[in-house]
Formats: sequence, C-alpha cells, structure tokens
Amino acid sequence: MSYKVLARKWRPKTFDSMLGQKHVVTALKNSLDNDRLHHAYLFTGTRGVGKTTIARIFAKALSCEAGVSSAPCGTCVNCTEIDEGRYLDLMEVDAASRTGVDDTRELLENVQYSPGRGRYKIYLIDEVHMFSKSSFNALLKTLEEPPGHIIFLLATTDPDKLPVTVLSRCLQFNLTRIAADDLGKYLGNILEQENIEYEIKAMDHLAFVADGSVRDALSLLDQAIVFGAGEVKTKDVKQMLGSIDPEPVEKILDALANQDADAILQVVGKIALHTVEFAKVLDALAQRLHQIVISQLTDTKDKIPRDFEPETLQLYYQIAIKSKQDLVLAPDQKTGLEMALLRMLAFTPDYQFKKKTEKEVISQPRQGNKNKQVTDNWDEIVRSLNLTGLTLELARNCGLSTISDTKIVLELAKVNQGLCTTKAKNNLQQTLSKWRGFEDLRLKINVTQNDLITPAVKKQRHEQKLQVDAEKSVVNDPHVQELIKTFGARVDKDSIKYKQ
Repeated sequence: MSYKVLARKWRPKTFDSMLGQKHVVTALKNSLDNDRLHHAYLFTGTRGVGKTTIARIFAKALSCEAGVSSAPCGTCVNCTEIDEGRYLDLMEVDAASRTGVDDTRELLENVQYSPGRGRYKIYLIDEVHMFSKSSFNALLKTLEEPPGHIIFLLATTDPDKLPVTVLSRCLQFNLTRIAADDLGKYLGNILEQENIEYEIKAMDHLAFVADGSVRDALSLLDQAIVFGAGEVKTKDVKQMLGSIDPEPVEKILDALANQDADAILQVVGKIALHTVEFAKVLDALAQRLHQIVISQLTDTKDKIPRDFEPETLQLYYQIAIKSKQDLVLAPDQKTGLEMALLRMLAFTPDYQFKKKTEKEVISQPRQGNKNKQVTDNWDEIVRSLNLTGLTLELARNCGLSTISDTKIVLELAKVNQGLCTTKAKNNLQQTLSKWRGFEDLRLKINVTQNDLITPAVKKQRHEQKLQVDAEKSVVNDPHVQELIKTFGARVDKDSIKYKQ
C-alpha cells in the first residue's frame, strides 16, 4: 500500500475537525441549518489555511443523501465520492490552468442542466483571481442570474484582483492564518496518533516556519519525519531547515550594544563558515529585536539584559527587514549582511556622536564654560540644578552611571519608569547642557531591574535616621522615663515627628 502524505491523510472531512476558522465555520453551519443558502461563496486567505477544504465540506453538506445540514454523514455514496474527488455534480476547476474565455464558456455551458444525482450542481473554482477579464465577464453573466440548482464556491489568495462586480455577488469569508501555538499542538497530536516520537520544541519550530499554513506545516512535518528516520527532534528540524542558532544573534546584539564593529565582522565570518542563508540571519535578528521590545513594554523579563533605547531597537528592526530585500543587490550575501549590521552601528546616535566628539575633545578645547572638573556626585549635581516638578522627581530617582564633558548616562529603576516622560527627560537634558556649558550634551537614561542608590533613596534613608533619632531622644528623656516607671506609661512612637 502506497504512503499517503500527511496533508492528504489528515485533511478535515467535517466542519468540527477544522483547525481554527471558527468564524467561517459558524456562519456556514448557520446558513445550512437554517436553509439560508446563497448562490455564490468566496473563500479568501493565504495558502494552506483551508479554503478548498472548507469548500469541499460545504459541498458534502449540500449533497449528503441524509439531507442538507451542517453535519453530513460522510458515509453515503455522495459524501464518499466527494471525499474521493469523483462526484459528478461537484466540478473542481483550477483557474490558473483555465484562464481563457473559451475554457470558462466550456465550463459553464451545462449550467442550465439539472444535477445528475444531487440537489445542486456545484462549481468549486480555485485561484479564481487567475481568470482573464473575458473569463470574469463570462462568469459574471451566470452569477447575475444563476439557476436555482447552481452554487459557486470560489477560492483565492488574492481577492483584490477580482472585479468588484464579481465580489458584490458573493458572500465573502476570509480565512485567517493559524496561530503558531495551535498549529504546534495540532502537529503534535497527529504524531501521537501516528505513533511517532517527537519533541515539543520541534513542533513549535515547524509551526513558526509554516507561518500559519496548515498544509505547509504538514509538508514540513512529512519532511522532518524522513529526515529524522522516523523521529522528529528539535536538532534535526533546525538542521533540516537551515535555521539560525540563537548564539550568533546574541553575539551580534552584544556587539551592537558594545558598539564593536570588529566583533560584528567576526560573528559574520563565523556564520559564513556554515551553509546558512544570510537572509535567515536577518530574520532571526528581527525576531529577537521584537522579543526585546516586547520585554521592555511588558513585565516579561528578557534573559539577557541589554541597555537599548526603544528608538534604537526600532531603527535596528527597520534596517534588518529592509536589508533582507537588498541582499539580492549586494555583490554577495556575506557582504550584504556585514553592511546591514554595520549600518545599524553607523546610525546608532551614540556611536555617531562618540566618534565625532572624541576627536574634538582631543584636538580642540571644549566649548562653553571652561571653568566647570566634572563632578561625579549626582546628589550635588541635582541640588545645583534648581529643578522643579516632574523633572526634579526624575533626577532624584536616577542614579549616575557615567559622566563626561559630552555625555551623561543615568540609571532609573523599572518601578519608576513612569517618571521618564519625554518632556521631563528633555527638560533635564537641557538643564544639564547649560550646567556643563556644552550645547550638544547627550543624556541617556537606562531602565534597570537593579536597586539604585539615588538622591531620593538617600533622602529617604536620612529622614528615616532622623525619625529613629527623634524617637530615641523622646524615649530616653529622663522625664519620660520617670513617667514610664511611676505610672506605667507607654510612648506612642507614631506621635513623634522629627523637626527639620
């Protein structure tokens, strides 16, 4: 007995066995059960999400010998022949191979005749957008005044190419991509029923690469079973697909964070030693950048903490996805990848500014107030700035990381991240620029999970010490001690407040 590929073997045969597409399934079920049938249905969506599958199930529901319903029996002659692709009253057409008007006229010339056995004569036209203009005109005549026994089931990946006159005469259903989590579980369930050993991470990887297409996922799964000699392991799946190991991507991010061009070139050189598509490196990098952005905006903790400004991450992401398109224009893909990563570095604001100002500091006296031995006492700096409002609160809750003539880096605890508004940061930068006497002083504020010793924390600790000293002073007062001994009095410490 010949092997049947998984995509055919596991093709759903009922509405309830469809993966996802609940919004479409519910609408079609209601249409069938309430006898509210339309003469033309259009199913749209990307490849492999179930357009023709759901159309065939709908055809069975219309043709089942047990009657029209959302649950065809699946065992009668009509249902069986539809599953096997030989039901005479269901005409399946691939529009890509029948684009001419003569082909369309030949297809529709028997429309006026009643179905041979079933209730309806059903036309399932796949990739209908491939019809020529003349073919659409021929189809439109039938769609305008169809006989009562005709039902059209149209499927396409590109509905924008259909004339509006055709679209307006169809009930349109958009099938969506399947979520990666659902697709991974679906693949695992199939392998369990096939008695094939697998790793969950391997299923997740296949589901991610399939990009929401069930058919693509099942084809990849077939390939993975063969590649793994009857087992589906994560290592084998990655090798089969030529996937990028996370380590080089993390090293690229480290090099970008450290502004190290030499490290970037070294990483690319090591990648070039393996048979890897360089476009996949950019894909993996873009995906990792997305993860870091999400971790910044939510409570998710990134495994490898790095200090990237949100706007810098957006810049890197944009360069990554745009550079992927430019790889074909590069002299070779290795050069294209190197230039993409060096472009990220070159357009990093800190990197540009650092390269420029280091030369100026060496060759020229610093502009501005030359009488300002840079101090590293952030408490003194904050007190000298005469700040107010939210800008003052931002400064008080920051800790000083590094300071130079041209750049100040502060750290802000994540719990206080809300203080770092654009306005407050800009006000602080402008004030620090005036204080340093350097017009282009750069201020960077890194959000961290670490505990910081900030002016606000020091003030709080100082006030706590003053409060403790005040309480001790009252308790140790001789008159108070006499009252305690004589009358059994008790000191209410909540009533004691230190006086500044």
